[in-house]
Amino acid sequence: MISSDNIKNYDIIIIGGGPAGLAGGLYAARGNMKTVILEKLIPGGQLNNTLDVENYPGMDHVTGPQIAQAMEGQTKRFGCEIVNNCNITEVELNEGRHIIKSDKGTYRGKVLIVATGSEYRKLNIPGEKEYSGKGVSYCAVCDGAFFKDKKLVVVGGGDSAVEEGIFLTKFAGSVTIIHRRDKFRAEKVIQDRAFKNPKINVIWNTTVSEIKGDGNSVVAIRIKNIVTNEEKDFPCDGVFIYVGLDPNTQLFKGKLKMDQTGRIETSEKMETSVAGVYAAGDVRETPLKQAVTAASDGSLAATMAIEYIESLHDRITYKSGVFS
Repeated sequence: MISSDNIKNYDIIIIGGGPAGLAGGLYAARGNMKTVILEKLIPGGQLNNTLDVENYPGMDHVTGPQIAQAMEGQTKRFGCEIVNNCNITEVELNEGRHIIKSDKGTYRGKVLIVATGSEYRKLNIPGEKEYSGKGVSYCAVCDGAFFKDKKLVVVGGGDSAVEEGIFLTKFAGSVTIIHRRDKFRAEKVIQDRAFKNPKINVIWNTTVSEIKGDGNSVVAIRIKNIVTNEEKDFPCDGVFIYVGLDPNTQLFKGKLKMDQTGRIETSEKMETSVAGVYAAGDVRETPLKQAVTAASDGSLAATMAIEYIESLHDRITYKSGVFS
């Protein structure tokens, strides 16, 4: 049980400062709710790992960090508090009084919005963990500049994999995209750019089974053609992995209803299985995982949260005998 000493009280607590959390904070604060966003790193979520954004309405060819900074500034201007580098250690979910314990303090809210987003999925193969930060990366924007004129590999075939492969050509001598299927899942416009880039090569129908190094850095990967079963070593200096996203829902296992992938189940109003708890963005199952859809989720979650708080107040007022 969490001690009640020095608890900070809010109407709405939002865990996660990505597009969903920031939009939720904006709508909640504009609704005159005392609101705080608890973010484990800095606001922006996956936007901070995205260089060029061309499909966010009203913003023509901007970077992900620029959108993140604009959203953060707007949210703060309406009075929403943001706590960065906040490591949450414990969660208690009770209707009307959800308690969040962290290394920045203990917070109590009438409503909780879970907007914890997702993180890049690991391959879980030999060498991946050992060489993380030594040639294995999940963020081209963060680490690409360290690989000037190097031979790089990108694993994956979706939008992120192909986009980051294109970005890496600004630094690398060559980029080889390895995909387990015979065609990309990325948008056609992104594919076209990749196919036209002279620095990009593609290896189809192939998986990576091991990452090899010399103790200090990556020197090769072991690949297997799933059609011919041929295996061989492929020399490279770095491996960028983009094979999907896993939801950050560990804190809520056993507390909120989830699907088989670990995503939180919600209604169309972002309601979860616990009254007064909402989920928004990549943390829930949604057919399109984009910044604009996450922001939409967060806006709706906050709007529903305000309605819930008002109904909660009405119930308390009624029970107190005001209308008797």
